[in-house]
Amino acid sequence: MRIHLIAIGGAAMHNLAIALKQNGHEVTGSDDQIFDPSKGRLEKHGLLPDQMGWFPERIHEEIDAVILGMHARPDNPELARAQELDLLVYSYPSFIHEQSVQKERVVIGGSHGKTTITSMILHVLKYHNRSFDYLVGAQIEGFDTMVQLSDAPLIVLEGDEYLSSPIDRRPKFHLYDPHIALLSGIAWDHINVFPTFENYLEQFEVFIDQMMDDAKLIYCAADEQLEETVMEFGPHLDRVAYRTPAYTIKEGKIFIERSNGTLSEVSVFGDHNLQNLMGAQAVCEALGIDEDAFFKAIASFKGAARRLEEVGRNANTVVYKDFAHSPSKLKATTEAVKKQWPARRLVACMELHTFSSLTKAFLLEYAGTMASADVAVVFFKEETVAQKHLDPITTDQIKQSFDRDDLIVFTDSAALEAFLMEQEWGSSNLLMMSSGNFGGIKVEELAERLLNP
Repeated sequence: MRIHLIAIGGAAMHNLAIALKQNGHEVTGSDDQIFDPSKGRLEKHGLLPDQMGWFPERIHEEIDAVILGMHARPDNPELARAQELDLLVYSYPSFIHEQSVQKERVVIGGSHGKTTITSMILHVLKYHNRSFDYLVGAQIEGFDTMVQLSDAPLIVLEGDEYLSSPIDRRPKFHLYDPHIALLSGIAWDHINVFPTFENYLEQFEVFIDQMMDDAKLIYCAADEQLEETVMEFGPHLDRVAYRTPAYTIKEGKIFIERSNGTLSEVSVFGDHNLQNLMGAQAVCEALGIDEDAFFKAIASFKGAARRLEEVGRNANTVVYKDFAHSPSKLKATTEAVKKQWPARRLVACMELHTFSSLTKAFLLEYAGTMASADVAVVFFKEETVAQKHLDPITTDQIKQSFDRDDLIVFTDSAALEAFLMEQEWGSSNLLMMSSGNFGGIKVEELAERLLNP
């Protein structure tokens, strides 16, 4: 096929472009700006556009399909040309579904933990030499791309609730029609698209309600809102609940109590991640991988990138980075690190970076989310607020929203970095949480200086 990707530079889109080329398709693409790592990876595979911008002349009748990324606008000139020629125009998820109609589809959804759970499942399937395709939201160890499409009979899809494309306002996970689905929890997010919690909740109600009869729905019963929603909208489904497992911590290591009473060591920690692990185990069991086989495989799982990822350590300090940015993720991640190292002082830093997190009304959702940290720090860039056309926010507003008078707020990355370098790191851990990059701070380099003064 001849396939053209509009907004090829996105994290998911450039991975799809690479996967399609590796499958033998003729792939082209356009974008108005592309940054690393997308830029370098596209260039390596001969897919980097020779000129940035949108060029309608690149769209012609010999193209079999156009895939439209979220970064493009509805009035994109290449899109307009494709529509004028009556070409097949797909959103990213609609194209993935089109390529998987003959496969058994597993969809991992929920407000948090999607990437981690999907990564765990992929790790176990690969360990046991199962044939499968996948779509995951981060680069994970042992996999070259974030998406794979082949003739495998099974596909595992991370089901994001964000919009499918600029011209398809449905949440991505509504398009996949799963045989097996997992929902990890419901916690309001994406306020720019779902302005109220009720509107956000409705997306999960629709997802559950439209699942095919007798499909299997695996869900976290520790989330009361999710359980209530599953009970109301899922009576036509085969419902399987999972919860936080019994576990013990010995010398900083986690041991889960198995159904037969034995203990198995795992590399992840924190109640939230252990729930994720039990959800992954339930999915694998539905795919024919029993408990013994699952725990044998998961023992070597090291985690997904930026999901409670250990950056470095010495005898007194561990530095972690995490993608956490929404209130529920922030709270769960901070609590997990403190619970894992209760005797150590925890310095937790988070960046307000997303549209939701920088919106005054949504800021109130952060109350108490950093209570587990001994030192709590919030960073945001005033330029980011302006770029998103939001009302300015002040340090006092942030402190009130987090309900923490001793909260430390920075708007300058150099000042934040200097503050961290000045801290006493004997028997202290550092947790850096952001979907951005703290204004350019390289956490790996920072960790190296902290750990080796």
